[in-house]
Amino acid sequence: MRVFLPSTLPALAEALRAGQVGSSVGSSADPGQQPGYAVTPALREAYASGDDEELEYAALTEAGRASLRMLAANPAAPPRRVVLAAEIPADQVKLDARDREPARVLVTAAIPIDTLASAHVDDTVAAQDVRAAAEALDAADSGDEDARFAVDGAEGHELGWYASQELSYLAE
Repeated sequence: MRVFLPSTLPALAEALRAGQVGSSVGSSADPGQQPGYAVTPALREAYASGDDEELEYAALTEAGRASLRMLAANPAAPPRRVVLAAEIPADQVKLDARDREPARVLVTAAIPIDTLASAHVDDTVAAQDVRAAAEALDAADSGDEDARFAVDGAEGHELGWYASQELSYLAE
């Protein structure tokens, strides 16, 4: 099952050092469980139409927003959304859909780095918009239209695609 894992550049560097994503010291997720985003029944229901590729893009977008939340919690991190794509056995993924996150799942095991398919990362030119979005995210969630505009500004930047072999260059 393709799962999109929200991250940050420092978290990616830590995962590369550890050889796995998840179950690390200082993780806010339960031990052995971390949030991810995938094409779930709830996501399919949320979209009246759309093929698998479009639904995967919606899941990737949700993961990008979760990356913004991680950046808001760590203002020292470089302001670039990071989403890691991994193929994870379905028996290691639990559905965890939420009102604003129909693609949300929980991954119940650490993900070895060698199972990552790719990374999706903001270009450095998006930094100002990403920082503003991270700072505005709570207000946007509360309905503030100006804050929502800031979040939309970051989400207007397409995430660049990086092959798994390029991950170490991103983490430098």
